[in-house]
Amino acid sequence: MSFGAFGLFAVALLDSAFVPLPGGADAVMILLSTANPSRMLFYAVAATLGSTIGCIILYYISQKAGSRALARFSDEKQARVRSLIERYDLLSVLVASVLPPPFPFKLFVVSAGVFRFNVVRFAVAVCLGRFFRFTVEGLFAVRYGAQAGAILARYYPFIGLGVAVMLIGFFVMKNLLKNKKEEGAIRS
Repeated sequence: MSFGAFGLFAVALLDSAFVPLPGGADAVMILLSTANPSRMLFYAVAATLGSTIGCIILYYISQKAGSRALARFSDEKQARVRSLIERYDLLSVLVASVLPPPFPFKLFVVSAGVFRFNVVRFAVAVCLGRFFRFTVEGLFAVRYGAQAGAILARYYPFIGLGVAVMLIGFFVMKNLLKNKKEEGAIRS
């Protein structure tokens, strides 16, 4: 807390790359935004950068040793995540980065490294998802103060799922419109 945005950046980086910290960057984001509401957006950017850099570090580590880390997960989970990343690459990582714990986001990060998902697309997806997540947490902290943590703990799964549904709906509609345009161009 005493290191402000730099401390939040460090916690987010460590939490994403190496050591999962209980509450981690989410708790620090809420505490800092409650204490200094005018700096909330700055905190969201610091947390996003730390988390994104941490995920990129874990991505590269996973390229070398990730298959051993994936062995901790069942074959069924590994196959499901691989299928999601191969079919919906950016969307799957984006949605996973928004969802709250206990969703296994690190499984997506490790899988992206093991399966050689494009690192730029991966970083963009993580950055967008995490920025959204930290901004929502910051807004709740500014609006509800000390109660923000309890409110988010209670309702964040619903918020996260709602956002996931909206993102998936957006991409489905985009693909449907793209396919209709292509069909129209072929008929012409």
